[in-house]
Amino acid sequence: MSPLSDHLRDLIASQGPIPVSDYMALCLMHPEHGYYATRDPFGASGDFITAPEISQMFGELIGLSLAQAWMDQGVPNRFTLAELGPGRGTLMADILRATRSVPGFQAAAQIHLIEASPTLKSIQAETLEGYCTTWSDRITALPDQPLYLVANEFFDALPIRQFVRSGLGWCERQIGWNEGLTFGLAPETRYDSLTHRLDDTKDGDLVEQCPASVPIATQIGQQISSQGGTALIIDYGDWHSLGDTLQALENHAPVNPLQNPGNADLTAHVDFEALAMAAPCAHTKLTPQGVFLERLGITQRAQSLAQNLSGKPLETHIAAHRRLTHPAEMGTLFKVLGLYPHGTTPPPGLDP
Repeated sequence: MSPLSDHLRDLIASQGPIPVSDYMALCLMHPEHGYYATRDPFGASGDFITAPEISQMFGELIGLSLAQAWMDQGVPNRFTLAELGPGRGTLMADILRATRSVPGFQAAAQIHLIEASPTLKSIQAETLEGYCTTWSDRITALPDQPLYLVANEFFDALPIRQFVRSGLGWCERQIGWNEGLTFGLAPETRYDSLTHRLDDTKDGDLVEQCPASVPIATQIGQQISSQGGTALIIDYGDWHSLGDTLQALENHAPVNPLQNPGNADLTAHVDFEALAMAAPCAHTKLTPQGVFLERLGITQRAQSLAQNLSGKPLETHIAAHRRLTHPAEMGTLFKVLGLYPHGTTPPPGLDP
């Protein structure tokens, strides 16, 4: 048993079974035993590799898309350049390197990182040494000015609730203890927030909700609508939630989500429809990551970088391009949603 297992056993013994959302929150952010609170989970030495760690091309193209959106909206002379859940800071570093040659962009940018993990904040500070960077725990701390934001694999780590359809009501999935952690169901209840899902589900179907994602999307959308800017949300998921997508990764391999709490990364697929509907601004069509990157010119960039490579570095570079764009890898599983002001041009790479 992991150290967090003892805490969960005692918690369940004292208050009864807990929702999946509470379990995820404790596993990821418990101050002593939480996954993100205690380690650097990224890269080959961690449990998973995100797109910015695969190749610099990903962050470069994201940066140029944001810079073009900034130009399309009249080059505001002061704006927030923000990232939610910045990992090691690699994506922001690549964005800043790629936009260095865009006149006025970095002089106007105020860099803000939304990060809750002290361990990752320290790593980000090293990665972005030399840049004036502000850290916040909450998106509500962002300045009231144009916002150019990226969230790559951020929303998938927010805790979800799971509900199983039962007649005209729903049974919330819970986690209890029976000689170990185990799934169970709460009694049937009717939830106003799930009434619309009665039209597209049947008995036994499971749907997921992410309570924290809606206010975050609303905050982003409100700021973009009132102040200008754009947001690029990149994650795995789809337009509509249906089915159990809770998953755990440990040492780059899938494991039982209840097996080793605090020592495995827990995520769930993103319901992009919920994000788009919560944001009071325009949104783009949901676009596969591979299509988005190809529209931005990743193949041309890959060919340019390949000219100076040979042997193993060239093989790694080719594999990175494939991993980011190919339908059998990240190209289709990962999607991109853009948010932007009504009446303006959507961010490059995305359709209105």
